[in-house]
Amino acid sequence: MKEYRYIKLRDEPILMDAAAKWFNSKWGVPEEAYLACMEDYLKGITEYGWYLCLEGDKIIAGLGVIENDFHDRKDLAPNVCAVYTEKEYRGKGIAGQLLNIVVDDMKNKGITPVYLVTDHTSFYERYGWEFLCMVQGDGEEEKTRMYIHR
Repeated sequence: MKEYRYIKLRDEPILMDAAAKWFNSKWGVPEEAYLACMEDYLKGITEYGWYLCLEGDKIIAGLGVIENDFHDRKDLAPNVCAVYTEKEYRGKGIAGQLLNIVVDDMKNKGITPVYLVTDHTSFYERYGWEFLCMVQGDGEEEKTRMYIHR
């Protein structure tokens, strides 16, 4: 059985540059944007963090928490963002474990509820998320689904 290691970026800040590159390669958001958020987290300016799953030294999954994930409901914050698992590692519960870690971490910091936007219609419910409403994504024609974890 493969061994996966789940970390908060604060626990291994040396991974910041690699994480920013990895997230950029998955979502196309500029590395600088990820680095700015990650630096604020590492400096304690925000408690909105970044979480990774590693196999050895390889990042195989990750997600972050930011104020707003590019949508019109600025009152629904913070948002889990950039949820991604490498294709060959999907279906193994890795994203679910990361989601549980982030929800627990935010609750331990007194940050609840948390939100996320997605086009998925059944994945997040497995991990205690509830559909909340539809939101308008920045520059998007169609509305997208907003979920909440209380």
